[in-house]
Amino acid sequence: MLLVSRSASYGFAPMRRHNLLIAFYGTRGIHVSSNEQPLENWNENSTSEPYGVTKPLLTLLPVCSRRIYSRLLFRPSFIADLSANSHLSAARSHASGSRAPLRFLPPLPTPAVDATTMPGRTLPTFTAAQVASHNSAKSCYVTVGSKVYDVTDFLDAHPGGSDLVLEYAGKDIEDILKDEASHTHSEAAYEVLDDSLVGFLDGANGTANGKATANGAVNGNAVNPRTGMSSEEDLSKDTDIANDYKTHKFLDLNRPLLMQVWNGGFSKEFYLEQVHRPRHYKGGASAPLFGNFLEPLSKTPWWLIPIVWVPPVVYGLYISNPGFENNINQFLCWGSGLAIWTLLEYILHRFLFHLDEWLPDNRVGITMHFLLHGVHHYLPMDKYRLVMPPTLFIVLAAPFWKLAHAIFYWDWSVATTVYCGGIFGYICYDLTHYFLHHQNLPLWYKQLKKYHLEHHFLDYQNGFGVTSRFWDTVFGTELKPQALKTQ
Repeated sequence: MLLVSRSASYGFAPMRRHNLLIAFYGTRGIHVSSNEQPLENWNENSTSEPYGVTKPLLTLLPVCSRRIYSRLLFRPSFIADLSANSHLSAARSHASGSRAPLRFLPPLPTPAVDATTMPGRTLPTFTAAQVASHNSAKSCYVTVGSKVYDVTDFLDAHPGGSDLVLEYAGKDIEDILKDEASHTHSEAAYEVLDDSLVGFLDGANGTANGKATANGAVNGNAVNPRTGMSSEEDLSKDTDIANDYKTHKFLDLNRPLLMQVWNGGFSKEFYLEQVHRPRHYKGGASAPLFGNFLEPLSKTPWWLIPIVWVPPVVYGLYISNPGFENNINQFLCWGSGLAIWTLLEYILHRFLFHLDEWLPDNRVGITMHFLLHGVHHYLPMDKYRLVMPPTLFIVLAAPFWKLAHAIFYWDWSVATTVYCGGIFGYICYDLTHYFLHHQNLPLWYKQLKKYHLEHHFLDYQNGFGVTSRFWDTVFGTELKPQALKTQ
């Protein structure tokens, strides 16, 4: 049974999470004298009030830790469940009127878990050194096996006092939890920990203590600790938006993303860790980016690319054709431009779109990275943000027009034809990119599809080729499947 003190206006006052207590009672209830009514028999029609409950409960808490446990409960799902219980009427005020009315609520039902959502599959990973650095009352982390817990808010509510917890701050507490000589913890203690889960130890995937860990295996597939994914199917599983934001404190997918990135104050390290952990928004819909009149400019259907860029390519080849002695020479120049594009595609993807190591650690650099490519890794299955908007491509393509004519300065027709070959390569790249994410393809393309999607869910620091893995092989960045197997 839940005991919740509310104000006269029946609204929750702001409080720290550990100040909201759930007490686990036995079947007898708690009595202060024989004149008071047992809790399990009390209802709003009772003639007697359950006086003396709160004070004895809080007095007994330090010495009854095996029977009474406080839990960290100030979470949106609880408030939603509470407001939904309209059948619960307010308890009467005490005769003195000096205390807030007491409200007795039945145990909340356990919410159903949708197997298609991913509330905790994208939790971050921590090194042992990172966990050990959280060893104070301001930030207290502990581990149990491969799981990392932030128990900072529980310090004051711990039945044995905060000092007992701080003794193990930054350390593993699995042994002490099971140590009967010290104190055997009940299931309620583990429920407190479940509410405080913030991530997993780096490299602690697969199995731990003979059991599959929460971040270690899903349906027999190993979960990559950096992306939180186990297979390409995970890219299309809806993210639990509220829980994801509560857990990671990164971006709320229901609000415009760009200004959250700009105003978030994220460090580069945190931003890169989070943006490369894919999310999926409402069945593949586009999450709001700008939230204003600019929103349509951020969305581009795949078919717009050939409509916009094929005519200029054809026209460029037409006006440059008189400069060639025959069509074969022009075709060879066009093919050279296409080949140059494949290298350019690799260079842009690796050194511009994944400018991770050299990314400035400020909000300007982080926001530009998010606009250019980060949003795609954050929401990789957003079908309207898979191809480059024409407005952005014009900005990137204009310098290459100058570059082509600077390199082939002796012949305008050659420079134009090579440039048109490069633009055609870009068209093929954007269409291929879209089809790799969203179309059922022939056998050869299925292998390419698997290769590219592994870049998203397995290893974003390799596998930069989209239309071909050739340059990955040349430069040693070919993506090789990691042999992470569950026991």
